[in-house]
Amino acid sequence: MPSIVLRVRLTNGDSTDVHYEDREARDEAEVIDRVLSMLSTESGVLRCTHGDRLVMLFARGVATIEVAPQGAVL
Repeated sequence: MPSIVLRVRLTNGDSTDVHYEDREARDEAEVIDRVLSMLSTESGVLRCTHGDRLVMLFARGVATIEVAPQGAVL
């Protein structure tokens, strides 16, 4: 199952790293495409994890996203 780590900068200037995996995707490139398509809509929501916590990432609060294929330290 492909997964990626996203460094998300929020609209208030804070940033956080979250882990996202997609069971239906074939590779990391497809995961990235799905993330971008979900967050490109105003009502888009991603279900991610931060450590052992579930995090819901709402598109309207996101300013930028960086993708880390090996992952950031969570």
